Amino acid sequence: MSERITAEEILSNISEVFAEHGQKAKSVSFFGEDSKSSSVTGQMKRIFGRQKPVYHILGGGKSADVLLWRNKKISASVLTGATIIWVLFEWLNYHFLTLLCFALVLGMLAQFIWTSASGYMSRSSSSKVPRVVLPEELFVNIAVSFGAEVNRGLGVLQDIACEGNFKHFLVAVVSLWAGAVISSWCNFITVLYIGFVAAHTLPILYEKYEDEVDTFAYKVIDQLRGQYQKLDSSVLSKIPKGSFKGKKYE
Repeated sequence: MSERITAEEILSNISEVFAEHGQKAKSVSFFGEDSKSSSVTGQMKRIFGRQKPVYHILGGGKSADVLLWRNKKISASVLTGATIIWVLFEWLNYHFLTLLCFALVLGMLAQFIWTSASGYMSRSSSSKVPRVVLPEELFVNIAVSFGAEVNRGLGVLQDIACEGNFKHFLVAVVSLWAGAVISSWCNFITVLYIGFVAAHTLPILYEKYEDEVDTFAYKVIDQLRGQYQKLDSSVLSKIPKGSFKGKKYE
């Protein structure tokens, strides 16, 4: 009996050793595949040669937190407020001056009720009614930022028009024509709202599915590059580059 027991114990020990060895081999191969996949994803090309995370590209800070939904309450409230404004102007056909007058009436009514109620309770507390005072720096910063962006856009368009490169000129004209067509489909407020919604949805979706998006984007870019090379070899390359340059009008 003792010999049988020892033989059975030996066989069980051998089987346990082989089972442990198999589990270790699986775990090693599993981690090896993970390291290979991580190295492949690390070497994957990103759109526009991006090397930094999306959070840093968006500037970081509170603006990036809102666009990437780090704080869901703030992001949802901002998007809800923009949706309410768009519904008021687009669906209910309110005008900006109408809403402004209604807001001023409600504000004056609230201050009037506050003043009347505090006058009945205590006449000395009537001066404690809150007042809304907008800082002048806010309007200055908005005007400076808006003027800088407008001047930058005008500078780019004028550089393209004056450099004499017909390819760049054609791309700019086609882009402006596409913008004109899109703006004919909907009004300016709807275009702003679509851009606002896109700014609050596309970054978070790209951050979540960046590998799939980059792969698809590079396939599309390769196809467009091939089509452009065909157009360049057949049409654009035959246009002399200096035909618009160097002419003097007297």
